[in-house]
Amino acid sequence: MKPRVRIPVLAQSSPKTARRSINQRVLQEVALQHFMEVVHAGSVTEAAARLDVAPSAVSRQIARLERELDTLLFDRRARGMVLNSAGELLAAHTRRAWQDIERVTDDILALRGLRRGQVRIAATEGFAHEFLPTLTAGFQAQRPGIVFQLDLCVHAEVTRRVREGEADIGVTVSLTSEKGLEVALRHPAPVLAVVAPRHPLAARRQVSLAQALAYPVALPAPASTLRQLLDISCSRQGLHCEPVFTSSHLYPLINYVSATQAVSFCGETALRQHLRNGEVCAIALRDREMNERHFEVQTLAGRHLPDAVQAFINHLREVLAKEM
Repeated sequence: MKPRVRIPVLAQSSPKTARRSINQRVLQEVALQHFMEVVHAGSVTEAAARLDVAPSAVSRQIARLERELDTLLFDRRARGMVLNSAGELLAAHTRRAWQDIERVTDDILALRGLRRGQVRIAATEGFAHEFLPTLTAGFQAQRPGIVFQLDLCVHAEVTRRVREGEADIGVTVSLTSEKGLEVALRHPAPVLAVVAPRHPLAARRQVSLAQALAYPVALPAPASTLRQLLDISCSRQGLHCEPVFTSSHLYPLINYVSATQAVSFCGETALRQHLRNGEVCAIALRDREMNERHFEVQTLAGRHLPDAVQAFINHLREVLAKEM
């Protein structure tokens, strides 16, 4: 475990740019912890429950911050509290300050010869079940002092966690560039058709999306990036796609097609164990859109990554280079 550290004081504003001096004491640990908990929880009541303090204590800390900064930090709404522009600036600074403390702590431990560190990963389902656990196990065999936290999230939650500093690395498939994020690594992740071993298409090396849609289809939920890509391709080609089975999770889809004559779609990393076990077959798709998809390793733009995080990204890059 890393040593406990205090959150640094925000730099004092210059008298030339501030209307009045700010009491720096309110910008220290307790006030910012309460502030950030309200940011994450969206309400004073929920933040107080997480902190195990009275709601009035949280309200007082927020009020002190707003009084000393001479500005409101939240928009108060019926369903909770939402950051305004000033609050966004303070939250962004606080996240950077905490991340800097984590990095310095890692650097100090490294100087003392203690090969320790933590890597927090947020990943979508196709990468979180087998691909990343296998990679982390191989990495820890060389660096046993590094601990990992891996959380399975939908795509939007992956990017949010990285952007807000709750995760060091996001592993997902992205169809568009994401503001505030840096792509540390991109790797091809073509979409494959997935069928049971006895399916009529199972022996084919390649099929078109139109040929796959001649059979019943099992598809992910409409909000998933894979479903959006399939919908775009079907619209472009004028194809009709009406699923007989839909799930918000990937592995029910794979299990469904393994027991039926239906077709589903996903990337190779999510299928490795199922392919080794002979439960399904994966067939390349010849459609252009299906072969232009990439998975991304995302980090917060402008952040100096701790040694453990950068080392794991390098390990991931090396492993993928061997597979190409």
